Amino acid sequence: MRQIILFFFSFSLLTCGQDKKYHNTNSDAEMVASKGIAAILNFQEELNAEYKDPETSPLPDRYRKDFEELDFFKPDTSYIVEARFERTPDALPFMLATTTDRKTEELLYGIAHFELNDEKHELEIYQSLGLIEKEEYKDYLFLPFSDETNGDETYGGGRYIDLTIPEGDTIIIDFNRAYNPYCAYNKKYSCPLVPRQNYLKTKVMAGVKAFDKK
Repeated sequence: MRQIILFFFSFSLLTCGQDKKYHNTNSDAEMVASKGIAAILNFQEELNAEYKDPETSPLPDRYRKDFEELDFFKPDTSYIVEARFERTPDALPFMLATTTDRKTEELLYGIAHFELNDEKHELEIYQSLGLIEKEEYKDYLFLPFSDETNGDETYGGGRYIDLTIPEGDTIIIDFNRAYNPYCAYNKKYSCPLVPRQNYLKTKVMAGVKAFDKK
């Protein structure tokens, strides 16, 4: 699991002038999309910097010394969804299997209901109980998911997205911020497995692609 929480951006809508201040124009939509693309590119830049830094990179030295950048899908704001967030206050903690014998203690914090690629989907979102005692992770939520790109365009074991606890009953999920588990790069890491119920029956052509170890 990445050690640095990288996420979240906000949109701002501009009005089109004093005489039309209650009407949005195409230029407004373009500006919102532009801000979304800029936020995605900033995320990619920060993630590349993390992977270049020997203090934070999961890459073995033999890969990191020549590392330039991760392979990302082209930024696409259609993969930013506003999901209805159904909290699950009665859920009990459970142990989530990992790529090793270790297990992580998780709590089903809520379920996200949304539309993507013209289909309805839902994903479980977890709170990692081993992290919430740390100040920097008190609002952290963990979204592991798999989809129909796994094993081809993307890492076969699925990907992760970092989120924060929302104030209301909606949550923004930006699939452009989907990244690979550390074990996709280095077997020394122990990575939580994606639960079967978090499989999306669609292709998520956004975020980090599979890592080429050549």
